[in-house]
Amino acid sequence: MNTTRALHPLLILTAFLIAPSSAFAQLTPERLYFGVGQRVPIQIDVPDDFHGEVTIHLYDPATKEWTHKVPAASGRVDLTSLLPHLWESKPRTVTYAQLELDGVPTGAPLVLQPLVTPNRAVLAEPTTMNLTEDPRKGEVVFEDKRIPALHAQGKRESGLREVTFSGFRIYVDQEVVMNTSMGQIVYRLRPDAAPNTAYNFLHLTQGGFYTNIIFHRIVAKLPNGNPFVIQVGDLSGTGSGGPGYMIDLEDSNLPHNFGVLSMARDSNPDTNGSQVFVALSRDGTSFLDGRYTAFAEAVEGASVIQSIAAVQVGPEDRPFDPPMLLTCTTRDAPPIQERLPALSVIEQQVPPQPSSEPDR
Repeated sequence: MNTTRALHPLLILTAFLIAPSSAFAQLTPERLYFGVGQRVPIQIDVPDDFHGEVTIHLYDPATKEWTHKVPAASGRVDLTSLLPHLWESKPRTVTYAQLELDGVPTGAPLVLQPLVTPNRAVLAEPTTMNLTEDPRKGEVVFEDKRIPALHAQGKRESGLREVTFSGFRIYVDQEVVMNTSMGQIVYRLRPDAAPNTAYNFLHLTQGGFYTNIIFHRIVAKLPNGNPFVIQVGDLSGTGSGGPGYMIDLEDSNLPHNFGVLSMARDSNPDTNGSQVFVALSRDGTSFLDGRYTAFAEAVEGASVIQSIAAVQVGPEDRPFDPPMLLTCTTRDAPPIQERLPALSVIEQQVPPQPSSEPDR
């Protein structure tokens, strides 16, 4: 016999008001940039009805390990007083600071991006570099690999690569929502893989750059049959436009799997701007790893990506009736432990030889 009774709506409302809520708990930096040795004031907001333990827990995405965990309190605090190693260790890679209430991760984490000397890329010169037996067209090599390779061949450049740590860029981790004429795609930014590129995309998104523009290039399949890319991000719609500036190529370790978002560029490595492409398959885009900067991965919208890729195209891969990117907006990311898995499907196959490349 079922003895369950429905609760009166007033009782439900009363229980909701009495129960502690973490909906408004969040870490917020006082500003975006902090120089070496400066105080790093952040605001810790917790619900008024919460009286438990407040902690900040650091996460290292490179090792996928949780490291320092320190007690904190509601209000304005200096993050470097809680975590003095931030200045002592001169970090070079992104870490995340996650707020926890009674051990429960709450709110979006903070992205702690070290400001360090860029690792510049150049086009590989197989006659002098001898990095591979059969270099592919357009392959690039980054400075941290180029200088040791030259030294190993008895060639000398002026000194070794020097990396200066200047401070931090700190901001609340964000997700990006692409609202297209065919549906919604949600992206998780990966500043741990390509911090400057991820932040550039975030800046353009928050400035309204990606509003009412077309997907101007769709390559559903390469000649070998492997799905390739869809491309967007040019206000002019011609495939040659950009934001009025260019940023350097970054050495991203994010593979070009299905749904991964990466920067389009021309033959010069440092011509990234606003044009981005979505990888349609690991088989079709694996050869782009290390040559183009992947910086985000889709967590929702697989069918939307596939629908855009299915649009009919004409000469130069231009769609007859281009899908639209209506708006591109941001929202606070979930706690690290609650992130949705990426849409990408890991497939272990030999990468195909390139037949086409994202270009501008």
